[in-house]
Amino acid sequence: MNYKQSKILLLFSVLTLVGCNFSQGVVAKPPQQQDLQTTPSVLPTQRNTSNSATPLTYKIETYDSKVMGASRTYGVSLPPGYEQNSKQRYPVIFLLHGGHGDPSSWFIQNKGQALKTVEQLYTTGKLPPSIIITPDGNDKRGSSPYQDPEYIDGPNGKVSTAVGDELVKVVQSRYRTINNPDFWAIGGLSSGGWGAINVGLHNVDRFSILFSHSGYFKDKSGPANSPISYIKTIPFQAQKKLKIYLDSGTSDTDELGEAERFSKVLNQLKIYNSFRQFPGSHTWQYWRKHLADSLTFVGEQFRRASETANMPANLSINHHKNNQNN
Repeated sequence: MNYKQSKILLLFSVLTLVGCNFSQGVVAKPPQQQDLQTTPSVLPTQRNTSNSATPLTYKIETYDSKVMGASRTYGVSLPPGYEQNSKQRYPVIFLLHGGHGDPSSWFIQNKGQALKTVEQLYTTGKLPPSIIITPDGNDKRGSSPYQDPEYIDGPNGKVSTAVGDELVKVVQSRYRTINNPDFWAIGGLSSGGWGAINVGLHNVDRFSILFSHSGYFKDKSGPANSPISYIKTIPFQAQKKLKIYLDSGTSDTDELGEAERFSKVLNQLKIYNSFRQFPGSHTWQYWRKHLADSLTFVGEQFRRASETANMPANLSINHHKNNQNN
């Protein structure tokens, strides 16, 4: 072999070696990366910044209520990318208003401003994109500053059934929901906090996550609508599935005492619950601030349910990791 032939052979050998290394770098995947891309999860995620950057909006919708014998309204805010991702299904969160409220109370600027909180939780990964529903909790007496709404099936209307069963079916028929109670939460403030726990306990086949801000748990209508009593009558298997969040302001002494007593009963029954107290009183300022705490709790329960759920393949989508510590 002459000198020229030797150089050609050496050059060919080098190119072949480089080519092999390049091929391995492009084709080979670490096992961890393969697992991350193929592991399914039931929860949706915000897939691109254009969707997440679009401000959330809400609408007031109407439906005919056979239970109440009249037209009823509810507010709805759909998650980012809902229209574009037509095969995704979503968790659902009901937010109940308090006295002298309506379906817009949780959304409007001088009251709940809930969408600002929800956007922040979506961005930080503390809450997966969800369908937010604000029911009309007023009974046949209408809204009044002198009375609380009655979230019961009573002489002024079957509000508990209207919210906890009938409206659930309406939402399921109109939107792409995950129809599993582990992905349905119901909460509220003040009388809506009591209402959320009461309606939820009467519909444990619909909701497994309940939360209350500044609520009470003993109602004048009796033990059937007093969660502190009624929860003891729920079958043990249903109790085990419940996850309950409670908070109240330290200056809101009556409601704080109610929450403490209810939490003790939950602990005695070994029902999973979180009771927290914060500085503040019975005001929208308090509820706006601490909605983030209850919805973070909700997001945690959605994620835990997603980790153990055995869902159909068309619901399998990438899991959204929590980017910040709670």
